[in-house]
Amino acid sequence: MFETLSDRLTSVFSSLRSKGRLSDADIDATCREIRIALLEADVALPVVKTFVAHVKERARGAEVSQALNPAQQVVKIVNDELIGILGGETRRLRLAKTPPTVIMLAGLQGAGKTTLAGKLARWLREQNHTPLLVAADLQRPNAVQQLSVVAERAGVAVYAPEPGNGVGDPVAVARQSLDQARRQQHDIVIIDTAGRLGIDQEMMKQAADIRDAVSPDEVLFVVDAMIGQDAVSTAQAFMEGVGFDGVVLTKLDGDARGGAALSIREITGRPIMFASTGEKLEDFDAFHPDRMASRILDMGDILTLIEQAQKTFDEQQAAKMAGKLTSGEDFTLDDFLEQMMMVRKMGPIKNLLGMMPGMGQMRDQINQIDERDLDRLAAIIRSMTPAEREDPKIIKGSRRERIAKGSGVTVAEVNNLVVRFFETQKVMKRMAGGLGIPGMPGGRKGKAAQKKAAKGRRVSGDPRKAALGKGAGAGNKTPDLGGALGNLGAGQLPPGIELPPGFDPSKFKFPGQK
Repeated sequence: MFETLSDRLTSVFSSLRSKGRLSDADIDATCREIRIALLEADVALPVVKTFVAHVKERARGAEVSQALNPAQQVVKIVNDELIGILGGETRRLRLAKTPPTVIMLAGLQGAGKTTLAGKLARWLREQNHTPLLVAADLQRPNAVQQLSVVAERAGVAVYAPEPGNGVGDPVAVARQSLDQARRQQHDIVIIDTAGRLGIDQEMMKQAADIRDAVSPDEVLFVVDAMIGQDAVSTAQAFMEGVGFDGVVLTKLDGDARGGAALSIREITGRPIMFASTGEKLEDFDAFHPDRMASRILDMGDILTLIEQAQKTFDEQQAAKMAGKLTSGEDFTLDDFLEQMMMVRKMGPIKNLLGMMPGMGQMRDQINQIDERDLDRLAAIIRSMTPAEREDPKIIKGSRRERIAKGSGVTVAEVNNLVVRFFETQKVMKRMAGGLGIPGMPGGRKGKAAQKKAAKGRRVSGDPRKAALGKGAGAGNKTPDLGGALGNLGAGQLPPGIELPPGFDPSKFKFPGQK
């Protein structure tokens, strides 16, 4: 969604990197380009004015004029301001002291409330809650049936006493759902209310009546991120007519310019709490302003990538694979297939690569990636016998023809896979052997190289030269990688390395690590 804005801002900052010092003219030109980029992204004009004014004020201050790298300092300022405009910090759900916690969803028809209800319920179920979906949208045709289907897919319960299609009292259904939740011991109730094609008083009154009947702990305004400036005016109308506590952005994977996300928080003063990025129920997560700002500035989103890996990778499988690598055992095609499938579970490869820093400059190449290539590779490996997967060296001409026919590909594709696998296997063996780096466990050049260097070292008879020789030897000493990792855990980083905001390395665990 933010591709255009990201490209424009990246272009603006690249022109600053060649400047050792920024003049007032440079700052004015940069702020003018930022202003144009935000307006092209459909950000509301009042928000643009406030944003640019803050950036210009800070850019002319001491933090840039006295910085060793003014260009990087300007990028940091823009990043800070983007985080501020997006809400500053992640806003969590407020849970009731006495269950059930009541969450009411409101918004226009077509914003995706019903699907969003299922996504939120599934997300809460993964957080060890027991949500209950309530079908209080009794106007839209088949809305009740749709919610029931979504609830079944999400693996949660649904309360739908009325058939809908214009039949039933939504206020009574919402009120009765609380008793149902208490009887069945659901700790969270999610009420899906009716929407309309436009803002009207009837919809506002019905939503307000439901709010008064159930006294929700959270009222979430669901808005389609692709409708641009209309999102802001709609949010203002809901704010005045019903009131809400947080915003949920849907369809963030669309091709809109993203101005709604940057405008709605500043205009309404209500935080963006969740973001929906696709059609699947798992394409949903809490909204992190710092991570979104980092993506917009093409600095990646490593923390989200790590979280997805920790959710997807099985700890026992990861520990087994780590043990195999460190022990130097052969990396087989079965291992290759297993790792490939685990990565596939994390989501589309394009999305994963998009979370890496600097990948905005390779967007065209990333867009050319065909997700079906992984399916072809999996089909090729599954067409092999267990012996062939264990030892691919036995895969000769006749075997390759059989595998190609069994997987529906060409012999050339089978050859390509085997060659690529052997290259990967070499890398795995080098990793198990310490990559040949002195000081690394299992390194081939570790102790032997040190003994040879010690044996061939000559000490001068001149005490001054001998002292210099010792100093040189100390300076060329192999770095203690274990100590460096310990320093990383203590928050001490090598020069030029920065961790993402809010990341605590001492609490980070790799998949499979206890």
